[in-house]
Amino acid sequence: MSPPLEPLTVLIAEDSAADRLLLSSIVRRQGHEVLTAANGAEAVELYQQQRPQLVLMDAMMPVMDGFEAARQIKLLAGETLVPIIFLTSLTQSEALARCLEAGGDDFLAKPYNQVILGAKIKAMDRLRRLQATVLEQRDLIARHHNYLLNEQRVAKAVFDKVAHSGCLSAPNIRYSQSPYALFNGDLLLAAFTPAGDMHVLLGDFTGHGLPAAVGAMPMAEVFYGMTAKGYGLAEMLREMNAKLKRILPVDMFCCATLLCLSFQRRSVEVWNGGMPDGYLRDTASGKRTALQARHLPLGVLSPEAFDDRTEVFPMALGDRVLLMSDGVIDTCDANEQLFGVERLQQVFADNRQPDRLFEEIEQALWDFRGEARDDVSMVEVSLLEATQLTPPAMVYSDSGQSCPLDWSVSFEFRADTLKRFNPLPYLLQLLLEVHGLRAQSGALYSVLAELYSNALEHGVLGLDSSLKRDASGFARYYEQRNARLEALEDGYLRVHVQVLPQGAGGCLVVEVEDSGAGFDVQRVMARPVDGGRLSGRGVSLIRQLSRNASWSDNGRRAHVEFSWEAQA
Repeated sequence: MSPPLEPLTVLIAEDSAADRLLLSSIVRRQGHEVLTAANGAEAVELYQQQRPQLVLMDAMMPVMDGFEAARQIKLLAGETLVPIIFLTSLTQSEALARCLEAGGDDFLAKPYNQVILGAKIKAMDRLRRLQATVLEQRDLIARHHNYLLNEQRVAKAVFDKVAHSGCLSAPNIRYSQSPYALFNGDLLLAAFTPAGDMHVLLGDFTGHGLPAAVGAMPMAEVFYGMTAKGYGLAEMLREMNAKLKRILPVDMFCCATLLCLSFQRRSVEVWNGGMPDGYLRDTASGKRTALQARHLPLGVLSPEAFDDRTEVFPMALGDRVLLMSDGVIDTCDANEQLFGVERLQQVFADNRQPDRLFEEIEQALWDFRGEARDDVSMVEVSLLEATQLTPPAMVYSDSGQSCPLDWSVSFEFRADTLKRFNPLPYLLQLLLEVHGLRAQSGALYSVLAELYSNALEHGVLGLDSSLKRDASGFARYYEQRNARLEALEDGYLRVHVQVLPQGAGGCLVVEVEDSGAGFDVQRVMARPVDGGRLSGRGVSLIRQLSRNASWSDNGRRAHVEFSWEAQA
């Protein structure tokens, strides 16, 4: 048996007193409360005052007929279902249709049958309760949706602050991102290194939306933290891969391209793991070099199997690197045709103004009228003069009052360590404990990096810098560097650091010694500085950025100094 229904308040609108009395007695015997009205206007007024749950409405009444009264009651009820059963002796189909158009839900023909009336009241009450349940669930879902949306907005605000806390606003960067969902599964990061180089990462997590963005926070943390400390791409890649492998489920990973753009060396170092080809564009000749994916995505391989080897390419002022996510290639039109690599290559071929290439790709996507199936991201990074960029100053939380002022330390790095360890970030962090050196952090890191790379590459590994006379030689130089470093069995590199108080300030002395064959110091010192050369700029840069730079022991030992005055 069905459960008994609760009593209702029923409004009876009937101009005949006899019919009102008859209907009232039938409805009351069924256990319901009754309100009565003699015309449509009274019915509307009673509904406003008492809000009955069901209406029995005569169609033909004075003052206001049942059709108009039904329309007004439905307007007053809003989303709440108030069933209206028309009481009518009308038999023509047009007249009955008019009852429904006015808002009626059913008919009851005269003369009245109390069994049929009771059944119709019960049926309408079931509809009314069903509608109320639907509205309640809808409101519950809406509240839950708003709650989730608010949580996502807060999470997105935090995510955007983390992901966009670098230098994406730098004058040499142009980018475009169109998220497929509230969260972008594509991750774009950029930051300056202590030496003034620029690291850029474009990543694409599997999927899109919030699940795809979960891995972006630890990625951004590693990227910004290690870039600020002066780590190279290899160390960052190993850390990112290990962290994502540890925290992501097995069906999630991150395709990524990571760049190091060196404004001083005029080169770009590239690692591409599973992303579409990037492009290095020579502005002078229009030649494009594809930056191909040579590795698996981050978070797939174990730390032992991960390959962090990078490629290095020379760049000239004005050259550009273009990166994009697969959302660009996979954009499809109404006929399910992909934008594809061929259309992208055609945009390259048609381009006559390098400054306009980025906009022309965007316009080609727009003209294709495609609908993105995934997050769409593009970034273009150009090589400018270092003086045109202003890296942000490093911020420290301490006052520097307790910094060490009179000390020295020496390191010796031998073959097995040189293969897999970059000491520069550690040395820089140690030296920046000296408060007076912090204002010179950029120059200090640049000099340390040049001293270290010269001692390692030309001293320990015996590489000839003149190999880098052109682009092909540049590539061979770094191929030989990687091969010789992998095969290294002996040799050493020593670093001695001394900090001395000097008046109201201090002096830093750095000496770097290697086990190599040395070089003709006088010939290198006498060579004029040529900004267009791909090689030979290291010694000149060291002399420009430090004091008392000198080489001894046939070039195997370098000596530089930095000094500072006490700050008020």
